Amino acid sequence: MPVRALAFVGLVAVSAAAAGNDWPRWRGPNNDAISTETGLLKEWPKAGPKVAWTAKDLGSGFGTPSVAGGFIYGMGTRDGKDGVWAVKEADGSPVWFTPVADARKANQNNGPGGTPTVAAGKLYAVTNNGTVARLDAASGKVEWTKNYKKDFGGSDPLWGFNDSALVDGDKVICSPGANKAAMVALKADTGEVAWAADAGTIGGGAGYSSPVKHAVGGVPVYLLVTGETAGLIGVRPDTGKLLFQYQKPKVVFGGVAQIPTPVVKGDKVFVSTAYDGGCAHLRLVPEGREKVAVKEVKSWKGNRQKPDPPMNHHGGMVLIGDHVYFGSGQNNGVPTCVDMNTGDIAWQAPANLPGGAGSAAYLSADGRLYVRYQNGLMALVEPSPKEEGFKVVSSFKLPTPQVPRGTGSESWPHPVIANGRMLIRDQNVLYAYDIKGE
Repeated sequence: MPVRALAFVGLVAVSAAAAGNDWPRWRGPNNDAISTETGLLKEWPKAGPKVAWTAKDLGSGFGTPSVAGGFIYGMGTRDGKDGVWAVKEADGSPVWFTPVADARKANQNNGPGGTPTVAAGKLYAVTNNGTVARLDAASGKVEWTKNYKKDFGGSDPLWGFNDSALVDGDKVICSPGANKAAMVALKADTGEVAWAADAGTIGGGAGYSSPVKHAVGGVPVYLLVTGETAGLIGVRPDTGKLLFQYQKPKVVFGGVAQIPTPVVKGDKVFVSTAYDGGCAHLRLVPEGREKVAVKEVKSWKGNRQKPDPPMNHHGGMVLIGDHVYFGSGQNNGVPTCVDMNTGDIAWQAPANLPGGAGSAAYLSADGRLYVRYQNGLMALVEPSPKEEGFKVVSSFKLPTPQVPRGTGSESWPHPVIANGRMLIRDQNVLYAYDIKGE
């Protein structure tokens, strides 16, 4: 039976569709790290926007929260168990916590890093040991589970499993990173396997990236950056048939850091990995309904010792107009801009934003970029395809977390903007900032 942090009766059922300006899954409503909010503050007070509330004792973890139907959901480790929690969006008060699986016993373990996906009143979450669970969003009750290792033959990547499930109609798309199951589709109601996509041998276990759905020339495809030798794969949604595979080991893919979600626009895809990886700008060309040709436009190998040539480690990449913005470098966040049409590097700043250090997580809302650095700097930035136009409008330092930075429990969750508030998770705590303009 689920263990609850608070007895709760009469919770209104979460609606099937995201309401208002909710953030029901990883990278938001359209899986692109762009908020639909408008009318936000054009600049912040020196100390930062007003803190509406702070939620505490969420459990260790670096997963980004999701927001739907008046509630905020996230993942954390409590008392040796990875679980899912819910708090009220209005005031951050606890609603329930459900343990799902034993916490992973490993040196490299910061707690769960995935984001719960909310769809039709249900939650879908992946724990650090690879347990996929469907929970009732109102009660937190577990309705079914599958495990990447036990059920699909997956193996632990160094940092455990940290993907976020993609819910597409009646299917839940997950990323076990196994040799016969690089990607799988589960039936949402039962957890039964609809199909498993075979992408050949996958060295190093699963990647840390999450699947995204796109259509190229009318051909729908699920895209995923998987383990270090399998590269970027494209899978047909109805059958799991492999439509294409782009591999460039030790140049674009390699090491232990296949993390960022691919950025897509039309027939173009931009991917990045770190450590022994780099970046690639690709063009997809449908060849009937059963095959897609992938053509490399540009690629370059990154350098883990410096941010040039560019590569995004983690923190994600955001497409605004025709340009991709991200922080470049291994555990670094040097602002970088790439032309999505050509793959050319439009510009790269000489250093991090003033006061920023470590990796930088990017989000876009109301025409601005929200950049959260690993050391706790939060910046509001005016984006521009020209470096001289890329300007910090406001910045402030986030509060010191309950778990100090630099102890293996880092400040990595991405910002979330939903319903007039900016949500910042920092391990065991969650801050809600009022950012709606007058």
